[in-house]
Amino acid sequence: MSSKKQAPDFLLELLEAKSPSGAEHQAQAVFDKYVEPFSDEYQKDTIGNRIGIINPNAETSVLFAGHLDELGLQINYIDDNGFLYFSTLGGHDRIVISGRRVLIQTKNGIVNGVTGKRAVHLMDAKDREKVPQIHEMWIDIAAKDKADAESRVQVGDVATYDHEFTLLNGSVATARAFDNKGGSYIVGETLRRLSEEKDKLQAKVISVGNAQEEVGVRGAMISTYGAKPTFAVAVDVGHATDHPDCDKRKFGDIKLGGGPIITRGPNINPIVFQKLIDAAESNNIPYQLEGDPRPTGTDARAIQVAGPGVATGLISLPLRYMHTPSELVDLEDVEHCIQLLVAFSKNLKSGETGVW
Repeated sequence: MSSKKQAPDFLLELLEAKSPSGAEHQAQAVFDKYVEPFSDEYQKDTIGNRIGIINPNAETSVLFAGHLDELGLQINYIDDNGFLYFSTLGGHDRIVISGRRVLIQTKNGIVNGVTGKRAVHLMDAKDREKVPQIHEMWIDIAAKDKADAESRVQVGDVATYDHEFTLLNGSVATARAFDNKGGSYIVGETLRRLSEEKDKLQAKVISVGNAQEEVGVRGAMISTYGAKPTFAVAVDVGHATDHPDCDKRKFGDIKLGGGPIITRGPNINPIVFQKLIDAAESNNIPYQLEGDPRPTGTDARAIQVAGPGVATGLISLPLRYMHTPSELVDLEDVEHCIQLLVAFSKNLKSGETGVW
């Protein structure tokens, strides 16, 4: 059996979709394919969000948010020799950019390229200590000259790393964009499962694949304002600290395979936090705790303050090597995140609020 067959098709297709911020078309199509048929209502909006709804007439509502976009590169200049210079979409670690195969999305299909920089052999000792700036790297598509490059690629085209899903050992897998295809899968799959148990629901459930989280939680602002939910839970990835060179005194103790990370802090409504804990404990779902004293770096920061405010929680999928081309997660943690949201949803009662 191939490694790909050991993960759900919905998740695999999201991971294979190339969807940098502002160019989420491929991930949108996957969310449409798997979530719309299970929704009582299904909506799209001008920023590119995808919104599935079940039990739409319930008084109490909960919004689950996972973002569809990922890191990427955007072409901003083509030189006379046909080399492509780029800007970054989202927060990249410059040390991992060079020497990567990339897939450039163009109007005529995919163009293959490689990120380049000056070789170490051509540097003096001082240069070798530096991390190159973005403008000191480029994408090489083996063009003869500028005209050749422009016949295949346009300024504004986007690219992603060519690093696909691989199962490493047991249930631990690596892929280019578990951040946050994992989260968008979790919220979409939660709706799919709840759609088969609507008789056990007292709440309206809204599962959203948000756009443009990596460039400022922009999709979440719009989807939450439109949905006006009673409760919300953002689903993203969180830093697993069970690897070398990670000081737990600074970053906490989070493990792959330890279950969903449930966050508490100013960004989190205490009623939602406790409901997540209760759902985990009553269903024997493993979980881990994270304290975050600031607005979190997730859609939760926008959801909490949308409109009149939303009682917001955050669960995160433990992940190693965030914002690199080879992120690691345990697929058991993915499944436990879904189980937690399903249990949380079933426990919501009509008329409940997050006022405290």
